Amino acid sequence: MKIAVLGDGGWGTALAVLLKTKGFDVSLWGAFRDNIDKIKKDRENAKFLPGIKVPTGIQFTCDVYTACRDADLIILAIPSRFLRQVLVNNKDSLKESRASFVSVVKGLEEKSLKRMSEVLFEILGEVDLAVLSGPSIAPEVARRVPTAVVVSSKDDVLAGKVRDVFRTERFRVYTNRDIIGVEIGGSLKNIIAIAAGISDGLGFGANTKAAILTRGLLEMTRLGVAMGASKETFIGLSGLGDLITTCTSSEGRNRGFGEKIGKGANPEDVLRKSAMEIEGAWTSKAALRLGKRHKLELPITQQVYSVLFEKKSPFLAVNELMTREPKVE
Repeated sequence: MKIAVLGDGGWGTALAVLLKTKGFDVSLWGAFRDNIDKIKKDRENAKFLPGIKVPTGIQFTCDVYTACRDADLIILAIPSRFLRQVLVNNKDSLKESRASFVSVVKGLEEKSLKRMSEVLFEILGEVDLAVLSGPSIAPEVARRVPTAVVVSSKDDVLAGKVRDVFRTERFRVYTNRDIIGVEIGGSLKNIIAIAAGISDGLGFGANTKAAILTRGLLEMTRLGVAMGASKETFIGLSGLGDLITTCTSSEGRNRGFGEKIGKGANPEDVLRKSAMEIEGAWTSKAALRLGKRHKLELPITQQVYSVLFEKKSPFLAVNELMTREPKVE
């Protein structure tokens, strides 16, 4: 089986390493030649996945057609802000491949408010698609730390195929047919992780973080159910599981970003200087609009957005959350 991984960030690289270690024919595509050439030369993605040796035999390219030629499976590991443009620019090559697709992108499109699977279907038509998500910090997966994720597809056969492609003795894969819930959980947890990071940066403790995770999970669930997801999905790996990992791991980029903000950094400066995408920042914009569309209050999301894009003080944001009108849990 030939597998193409589109996206040379930490997650795409970690999955390329995992799949090559299993013996698959793997190609890794990146948009910037300097980084692709450096990975090829050093056998390490020092920019996005430092300290992890990249196995020999992975084919590196900046050409999507070359990466996807004769591929059986195409993994989309492109940041959500850039997925549409990559798909549009390479529409013919991707359609010609006749491969099945696996999206590992965790985000929402800011303008259209679409999930990543919806963007893919809009541009490429009704291709075979599965979504893989869950608590999976890339460096840990690359270091073979035991990890469990979930793969979702309308096609049970494809879900089973993808499960078997990815699973190892250290990477366990479950299946779930709720694509909406899996994508919404994987996207919105990044917003809550920023809130958790801000809390850490402000010096708050376990009580505060527990409240953020608990109420944040409720926000995720309410919006997901309003969009057609199953409530049960949000207490699974792509909901609660991913939320715990992203909000507590020292290697979680969204939590780390929030911590810098809590310590006084300017959000715009941090976003501009970050080599890695901070998905939760951009997702907060789309999530707020989706909340308004479905007539839902998303208080944590609202405060994260206000801190990041309206220059609100993190302390003021916390105070407003704590002094909201009393409610029944």
